[in-house]
Amino acid sequence: MRRIDVITLFPEWVESLKGLGVTGRAMAQGTISLHCWNPRDFTEDVHRSVDDRPYGGGPGMVMRPEPLARCIEAVLAEDIAAPVSFLGPQGRVLDHDGVSELAGRARLILLCGRYEGVDERVLQTLVDEEWSIGDYVLSGGEPAAAVVMDAVIRQQPGVLGHEESALRDSFVGGRLDCPHYTRPASWRSRDVPEVLLSGDHARIERWRLAEALHRTRQQRPDLLARYPVSEVERAAAKKLGSEKGAKPSESGLK
Repeated sequence: MRRIDVITLFPEWVESLKGLGVTGRAMAQGTISLHCWNPRDFTEDVHRSVDDRPYGGGPGMVMRPEPLARCIEAVLAEDIAAPVSFLGPQGRVLDHDGVSELAGRARLILLCGRYEGVDERVLQTLVDEEWSIGDYVLSGGEPAAAVVMDAVIRQQPGVLGHEESALRDSFVGGRLDCPHYTRPASWRSRDVPEVLLSGDHARIERWRLAEALHRTRQQRPDLLARYPVSEVERAAAKKLGSEKGAKPSESGLK
């Protein structure tokens, strides 16, 4: 991926990400370029109106179709073709597989809604897909765009300090991440697991696999239905259990 376009009424909100964390680093390196588009720039009235009352009555305002359509068409006219992705609560829920799918594209076009929503005719004619970051409602699509951007950008080659970091993230392979520790080795009567201090890299890897499996079983058992326990995980968990005298269930197995 080399370009992200965000259609938003608050470009300053999105552009603030240029100076923050992984997202900012990727843009500073030139790995990703960010372009914000404001539908207000495509209005024709003196007030630059982008919303109006909903037909049929009801609370709130709805984003008008024409300014949005002109804005989207201007975005599509630039650079390479890409699907237009609307960020809304009715879309496909974003998960690791979805992030990987988006990260593999050369360009992302994200449409952020506001108010009570977007005129349905825009969604029917100019939007290719809808993504949700969860079963709740936000005041606008900008926070969702930030989530998508961060998740997608960290999967780009050369963005993270260590390429292995992305491979060990939670949900890679359908597992939550294993626990992490740093100095000091003992803190408030709690010690770092001995295996992590052993220097035995094979044993450490077995521990991480087994702990990730155990944590997934405890906190997200639904993932195990989609991603069954592998033979490598099973062997690691059994080996770890025999090393520390734990029951199989304590190492993530049943």
